Formats: sequence, C-alpha cells, structure tokens
Amino acid sequence: MPQGQKPTTPSAIIKTACRTVEIEAFGLAQLAKALADGLGRDFEKAIALIEQAQGRVIISGMGKSGHIGRKIASTLASTGTPAMFLHAGEASHGDLGMITEDDVIVALSWSGETAELTGIVTYATRFGIPLISITSGVDSTLAKASTVALCLPKCDEACPNGLAPTTSTTMQLTMGDALATTLLDRRGFTPSDFQTFHPGGKLGASLKIVGDIMHTNEDLPLAGEKTKMSEALVIMTDKAMGCLGVVNDAGELAGVITDGDLRRHMSEDLLGKTVEDIMTRDPKTISPDELASSALKLINASAITSLFVVEDKKPVGILHLHDLYRIGVV
Repeated sequence: MPQGQKPTTPSAIIKTACRTVEIEAFGLAQLAKALADGLGRDFEKAIALIEQAQGRVIISGMGKSGHIGRKIASTLASTGTPAMFLHAGEASHGDLGMITEDDVIVALSWSGETAELTGIVTYATRFGIPLISITSGVDSTLAKASTVALCLPKCDEACPNGLAPTTSTTMQLTMGDALATTLLDRRGFTPSDFQTFHPGGKLGASLKIVGDIMHTNEDLPLAGEKTKMSEALVIMTDKAMGCLGVVNDAGELAGVITDGDLRRHMSEDLLGKTVEDIMTRDPKTISPDELASSALKLINASAITSLFVVEDKKPVGILHLHDLYRIGVV
C-alpha cells in the first residue's frame, strides 16, 4: 500500500475480531433475554440460597469453566461475599474436606456432564449442602442434581470451528458477575467497604477517603476576612499550598485567594487591601468522607490545584493536586 494511503475496508484480521465480538455479544443478549424471562426466577432462588448460607460460596469447575470459576470466586470475595475456588479434580482427593455444611456450592459445567464434578455433586447430596449449577445442559446430570440450576441459553461459540469455549465462557463469567453485583447491591456494599478489600495499587489509592490524606491543623493556610494582604501573602508563602482560605467570624470558609486572584488584582495598593477585597467567594470544597478519586475529579473539572475540606462549612483540611498524584490516585 502506498505510503500515507489509508485502508478503505477492514482487513481479514479485523473482520475475524469483529465477528468474534459480535457472536459473543449476541450470546450475552440472549442471556439478558433469558434472565428477563424464566431464568430470572431461578436466579432469584440462587441469590436467596447464597444469602441464607452461613458459610462461604464454594466455586468449582474444570478446564475453561474452572478458570472462569476462579474469577467468579475472586469477584465475590472482593465484594463482600466470602468465597473460594475448589478444583474439581482435587476435590475427590481430600479437598472435599474444605466444604462445610454451612457453605453453598456453585458448580460450572457448560455440558453439565463434567465427570470430575461427580465427587462434589455426590458430597453435596450426601450432606445436604445447597448446590447451584451454571450450565447449558437443561437435562444434564448436574442440572438435575442441583438445588437450583441456572441454565444458560445455548449459543454458537465464536471459535470458527465451533469448538473452543468462547461465547460459553463469556456467558458463564457474566452470570457470575451478575450474582456478585446483585449480592453487592442487596448488601448495601459501599466504596468504603470495597476499599477494605482493595488497599493496594491505584485502585486502593482512589478508594481512600479525603480525610485520610488531607493536610490539617497548622498546615492550613487560613486568614480572617479583615486580614491585610501584606500579611496574607506571608501566610500563603509559608504554607505553600498555592492558596489562602478566608474565614468569617463564625469560622466558616467565606472564600479563597489563589495565585490567579493575585494576578487579577495586581496593583500598587494590593498590599494595603484586605483579603475580602481579593478573595473568590463560594469556593469549591469537599467533605472529608468523600473518595480521593472524587476529589481529583472535582479538582480537574474546576481547573484548580488545591481544594479545601469542610465540615459544617468550616475548613478542617486541604488537599493539593500533588497529594493525590503522589499516592497514585487516577
């Protein structure tokens, strides 16, 4: 192709990629349709079983279903539902002892005839442990043995040969996500709860609350409304936050002075004026209970570098953009 000329039609590679996405998207559309119909009743029963369980959710599967099961167990655990993955092949070699009568089992098998799940199914039946299956085999051995069978609609695999688990595993994963998010919603799981299970990395930083990272007490650049600008500039320079908070007689934040305000009011008599002559009233503020990610969003949207933290209109802290970047908030 000549240099600078752009392709006018998708390549064979892109066509295959788009075909894959379209086939899997169709599978998810069929799953949503099923949930809105009869599958929804079984889904509600599955949620009730998990909510009633005093123990954990034990997820099990083999092959690709097993990999999906590991992810579902991780998602449940990170959103407040105690869960663990039990390898179906290892279960019959002693790991069945990990399951207690207080648990509920979720078994994944697209066909519903995975031989390695036999030990788990038998164990669940013997000890009366609730068994939820995620399968497309409506009349399969697994579905018939289940307390609740979440039977997914059968759809074409995205694999050109119709063999490699693709659409099927996407649907299994989505069903697991649906279980996790529904349980999360019913439990009233908050961002603060989420942060408890995600303290590390950029996600953990974004989930910190403002009160944990704000500057307080002596670090606050504050002055009364009648303070002369000659004194205010000294405070601004000393605190090095790039701004000054102006408080009224009630101790409430009445306004702020930023470097931009100084430039706009630059004159020979600037130092003789009071801060209330220069300040910007009704500044942007945030509560100490807000997420750090919310603070960054507000700072970026307002084109400012510092943000006062207030309670009952009174300044209790201040955040600088660099504080958020330093701990990795994105």
